[in-house]
Amino acid sequence: MRNGKPTVAGGQQYERIQKIAADLFATRGYRAVGVAEIGEAVGLGRGALYYHISSKEDLLFNIAVRYIEDLVVAGRDSLASEPDPRKRIYILSRNLMHTIFANLPEMTVCFREADCLTGQRHRIVSELHQAYQDIWTTTFREGEKKGLFRSLPTVAIKGILGMYFYSFLWLKPSGRKSSREIADVFADMALSIAESKGRQAP
Repeated sequence: MRNGKPTVAGGQQYERIQKIAADLFATRGYRAVGVAEIGEAVGLGRGALYYHISSKEDLLFNIAVRYIEDLVVAGRDSLASEPDPRKRIYILSRNLMHTIFANLPEMTVCFREADCLTGQRHRIVSELHQAYQDIWTTTFREGEKKGLFRSLPTVAIKGILGMYFYSFLWLKPSGRKSSREIADVFADMALSIAESKGRQAP
């Protein structure tokens, strides 16, 4: 609260501010964008802007948390509802790519700018990212126990997720391939890694 008024609200104005801030952070980088620039972009003076937000870092935090929280919830639902880890890979893949497609600026910020957060905010976002990775790890480990997948080191699982997370660098939601088509290509690749016997490094 600031002077008895809410500084962070879930209403339409705050949603608009958050969307514009995400576009700016994704385009210019969090550190390069000042509060005055955000205010100018949304058409609010500094005082009016601070009526709706408490700080620039809180804006970044809310952008970074919003969709990764949704991914964690949906991922945990898939753990409970789909016993076949191979099918679950497709569910996770499609949900993740759909989220990136539909919210590209926000997901760019989530993946690229979250390390700009400090203190508890950084810790919360890091824990959410770890929780999401754990969902994928659990899926691969279940596949291993069922004799469907080989044993994957953690670094391999991080590499598979990196394939998804860094798609913001080249992804074009208006391109010829849909989010589902790209998701299924990625899922096929993830499964080909998990199902292969592997080989010894030279």
